[in-house]
Amino acid sequence: QVQLVESGGGLVQPGGSLRLSCAASGSISSIKSMGWYRQAPGKERELVATITSGGSTNYADSVKGRFTISTNNAKNMVYLQMNSLKAEDTAVYYCNANAYGSNWSDDNYWGQGTQVTVSS
Repeated sequence: QVQLVESGGGLVQPGGSLRLSCAASGSISSIKSMGWYRQAPGKERELVATITSGGSTNYADSVKGRFTISTNNAKNMVYLQMNSLKAEDTAVYYCNANAYGSNWSDDNYWGQGTQVTVSS
């Protein structure tokens, strides 16, 4: 089992920056990749960024050049640095872990979410 807890959300003005943090605990060695997803009211949850155990990253087109996903493995942390924030970035952001599961399957774990609001 993996437990994830997000923090760092809040209110920021357009053009501002915010850093989200996700603390992982439990079966850390089982994690293959980590990611950030977001969901706005009435919208589908969408992928924002992912990072694999090998360090490869992937970003949604809407955040490329503005957001950076990174990890601090010694502290079991994953971060999302968000710069040049736009109103359309407003959403609840969720930390995700994809991990090895039983019977050759993968398990996905989610944090509780943290609200990011971009508004003047």
